[in-house]
Amino acid sequence: MIDLRSDTATKPSPGMRSAMAAAEVGDEQLREDPTVNELQRRAAELLGQESALFLPTATMANQIALKVLTQPGGQLLAEERTHILIFEAGGPAVHSGLVMHGLPGVAGRILPQQVRAAASAADELQPASIVVLENTHRSAGGRVWPMDEFSEVVATARELGLAVHLDGARLFNAAVAAGRPASEYGRLADSVTVCFSKGLGCPLGAILATSQERIEQAWRGKFLFGGALRQAGMVAAAMLYALENNVARLAEDHARAARLARGLAERGLPVDPDTVETNFIGLDVEPLGISVREAQELIEREGVLVGGLRPGVVRIATYLGVTDDDVDTAVEAIPRALTHLIGNGRHGAAAPSVGSAAVPRDR
Repeated sequence: MIDLRSDTATKPSPGMRSAMAAAEVGDEQLREDPTVNELQRRAAELLGQESALFLPTATMANQIALKVLTQPGGQLLAEERTHILIFEAGGPAVHSGLVMHGLPGVAGRILPQQVRAAASAADELQPASIVVLENTHRSAGGRVWPMDEFSEVVATARELGLAVHLDGARLFNAAVAAGRPASEYGRLADSVTVCFSKGLGCPLGAILATSQERIEQAWRGKFLFGGALRQAGMVAAAMLYALENNVARLAEDHARAARLARGLAERGLPVDPDTVETNFIGLDVEPLGISVREAQELIEREGVLVGGLRPGVVRIATYLGVTDDDVDTAVEAIPRALTHLIGNGRHGAAAPSVGSAAVPRDR
């Protein structure tokens, strides 16, 4: 079975496992783990921030960032299908008391005038407080923010006195695709998070980077959220290994995704290769008259697992561990599963519903 559901399916390579086994460790809660300390120093530098904090997950990192940057009752502005709004269990409201305000976007991006309008419409009881930008944008299909558009939205937020958080779970994918250092995006935000358990191939681990002052506040959040660990250097060693070995190779995942998208489109499936900017492919199954769940079941019968990107759209992901042969197989297997539906959409099929496979609960 070829698993193309998500890049969360990556597994530590032999080299990464060796690095973990050889890690020098200490008590991370006492800030005495040398490998964690080196990871934090290196990550802050790579992300264009003063300081950084190691955390177990990117969701925890996002939620701590919000808690540090905001006050209860403020509005969180973000594109309406941003991960922090729909896949983090209502965390902004639960943990930080924020009102979540989703804005319609294109390719996962919002416009400065939308931020300005939302801020103008807010009142003193629930004022606009923070703008969250996701790069790459998961539900849009791994789309990358162009730097000029990103900068314009950040500048508008600054003008309005709003904080800016960059959910950079896949920021290194964006940086590789854009041909820019991750720091060019990261330094513009007040805080930035990166997840290492996706394309970077680690079993777990995330980074929150921001100012030194905020990192001191985030330390309390780390304890409050249950994220303070002991000999965490074994995980930090995997993350350092990923920074050395698994960033540049993300371009290989992007190339395989582009090739797979072209192959599916050439075989008549509703895939737009021009929207494949990183490692995600969106297969629109609504024109075929089936739901995401039904498409998943049909494709699985041909030996390929696929995920859900957003309602009505299947996600196909490439990542460390997916080979050229896997892509060749998928190019044949996926159309074989769906070809009988092309040009003959079965209207009235079950629609995707929240909580089903059509809306996955993962990244």
